[in-house]
Amino acid sequence: MRTRFAALIVLAPLMLGLGACSTVREAVRGPDLAPVGYPAALAPMDQRIISVSTPATANSLWRTGARTFFNDQRAQHVGDILTVLINIDDSAKTSNSSSSSHTSGVTAGIPHLLGLESSLGKILPGGFDPANALSTNSKTSNDGAGAVNRQEKISLTIAAVVSAILPNGNLVIQGTQEVRTNAEVRQLTIAGIVRPEDIGANNTIQHTQIAEARINYGGRGDISRVQKTPAGQSLIERFSPF
Repeated sequence: MRTRFAALIVLAPLMLGLGACSTVREAVRGPDLAPVGYPAALAPMDQRIISVSTPATANSLWRTGARTFFNDQRAQHVGDILTVLINIDDSAKTSNSSSSSHTSGVTAGIPHLLGLESSLGKILPGGFDPANALSTNSKTSNDGAGAVNRQEKISLTIAAVVSAILPNGNLVIQGTQEVRTNAEVRQLTIAGIVRPEDIGANNTIQHTQIAEARINYGGRGDISRVQKTPAGQSLIERFSPF
């Protein structure tokens, strides 16, 4: 146990150094794009591939270079690619206000207390009055107001991969797209569930036809780092009791 703990103490500075080198390199050269490869996490390697070979004849309707004549080219198997059209033009505006107040008062007297009401006046200072032995009052008020004015407009296109097929035939899709401009990387991710019958003849689908849609459009780099709230300030604002 002590040997393992000592090894962790020795490796910790090395790991921190590697992380610092990565951070320094990103600060100087800008963020790197993710490596391009087969999406093994989304689709298995052993996909079913349909191969159709139709010989051409003089009177055939088959065109040279065509992919297929009798098969549906829309995405329907795990690993197939589907084009998602994202056109978001939403706006929301709400305004709320609330006001509440509460006032209460209690007055109680003890005219007779086992014949000790006269003796209490001698014990208690300031002149004890049995008719006004207890008196309380309270007053509370609360006012609140809030407003939301939001407007979003996004127009993007992304290719997604069919990662799974549900028992009812619906398709689970996932896709990621990265674009680097100078020292800023913009990343778009899409995930959700689609019905095969909603896919158009050109193998496209609108984002409004995706159930459980998860659309993320953000970035990382110099501009995003400057716009982001510092971690220390964010923690203070989040957990401050005042």
